[in-house]
Amino acid sequence: MNKVNGPIVVKIGGSTLGTHDTTLQDLAGLQKEGYPIVTVHGGGKVISQWMERQGVLPHFVRGNRVTDSQSLDIVIAVLTGLINKQLVASLLSLKAKVIGISGVDGGILECKLSETSELGLVGEVTSVDPLALETLMAKGFMPLMAPIGFHANDNSKLSGSLLNINGDSVTGDVARSLNASRLIFLTDVAGVMDNSGRLIPRLSRRQARMLIESGVVKGGMIPKLEACLKASQSLSHANIIDGRKQGALRQCIEGATLGTRIELN
Repeated sequence: MNKVNGPIVVKIGGSTLGTHDTTLQDLAGLQKEGYPIVTVHGGGKVISQWMERQGVLPHFVRGNRVTDSQSLDIVIAVLTGLINKQLVASLLSLKAKVIGISGVDGGILECKLSETSELGLVGEVTSVDPLALETLMAKGFMPLMAPIGFHANDNSKLSGSLLNINGDSVTGDVARSLNASRLIFLTDVAGVMDNSGRLIPRLSRRQARMLIESGVVKGGMIPKLEACLKASQSLSHANIIDGRKQGALRQCIEGATLGTRIELN
């Protein structure tokens, strides 16, 4: 068993999983070596493809998918069914010990409706119960989680309903609840970019906030940086790296300089 202070929490997106990257091989190898890992997966491109097949036009606000009742059914089916189980099967073929779950299973992710009203049926995590994740890791499994949660049982109209949650935001919440030792986002760009499109190799908390507030950072990078800041309680730093590069995850864990490192102390 590798000695780490806490679990490694990794976010993988469907856009990083191609024919040339080694993300799944890295995850399987690290898990077999004894690293305790929780992986949160996205699947935005596949969800959008299935929405378009149903005649539903995808729409985003600040990197978050707008979700009405029709698109919520598609999101849940694609994330917790198609993508989750395909990833589990791929990891099993690599001899990893992995169990696919969602944030609903074991009551992991309790939510409220997002305060950004135009997002629709999108949740903000109000509490994380890490027991199911900790139990699986203690038994030698890697939890692979789809970012779907449930509305708090508060006797409201939405009480107990399923909600879509931004996968990046979920990853930050999970990392914080587990007192993670590492937080790594695998994405399909080199890292955080400045106004000129150049990679920013290192950011302080203050600089990260300024990039968000100034509008330099756009789209899907906003929730990633916000998640890093949210998860900072147990972390000295977080990483946003290009998951398309071979060996990127392993190299990052082993200390290589990749992508953008956000200093959280």
